[in-house]
Amino acid sequence: MMLFTKGVIVVPNNIHLEICIDSVRSARAAQEGGASRVELCDNLLVGGTTPSYGMIKQVRQATDIDLHVLIRPRGGDFCYSEGELAVMLEDIRMAKELVADGVVIGILNREGRVNTEVARRLILEARPLRITWHRAFDLAREPAQALEDIIALGCDYLLTSGQQQTAFAGKELIAELVRQAAGRITIMPGGGVREENIAELRRVTGACEFHSSGRQVLASPMQWQRTGLYMGAWQQSEYELAFVDPKRVTAMLRAIR
Repeated sequence: MMLFTKGVIVVPNNIHLEICIDSVRSARAAQEGGASRVELCDNLLVGGTTPSYGMIKQVRQATDIDLHVLIRPRGGDFCYSEGELAVMLEDIRMAKELVADGVVIGILNREGRVNTEVARRLILEARPLRITWHRAFDLAREPAQALEDIIALGCDYLLTSGQQQTAFAGKELIAELVRQAAGRITIMPGGGVREENIAELRRVTGACEFHSSGRQVLASPMQWQRTGLYMGAWQQSEYELAFVDPKRVTAMLRAIR
């Protein structure tokens, strides 16, 4: 069960919450809320890409909890060219230089299977950092075989929504993956994980680690605004900013006590 000591949340050793972040402010909020780890990304509107050198450095300096860095050179599919692979290898070296605790990768071949040959090159470069296989898994064919391939590569974590839009919708497959993994890898449900559904996800799947954004949308402090003009293709207002809410992080931890 969860314990409270002088207002600080003490979570059982086998329960962990990873928070996806894209800013120093969110990194601090995740730590304040009690997260065990952050996954640092850029460009969350396309599912995340590798953050900049400056961002990794500043987040590392701002927090004491584990820092895992996404290694993804672009949005879109997970079938990469040799040129893109070279970028990923350089980004892994950057993450190691900046004292990250882990990297987050995912590579598929043209047939939608785990590209074990390329993945081995990335993992060899990344060690001794910990390795998370990200939601590229959710676009892979034959999930049971994909899981075995990822385990054989020696990955430490698998982030998955159960090949559905959200982890709650994919909870039955996630439960099957937890049983199949049998402790050989940590299965981490992610995608739409919130304080309202995390307890049920834990009950159904048996998972002990979870991944969430825990975000809140805040109004821009700018007093003068030009409306109806968007800088990106997604037509998201430049005057709405999303950051991690430490209260939501704490609420999720309370829910899975």
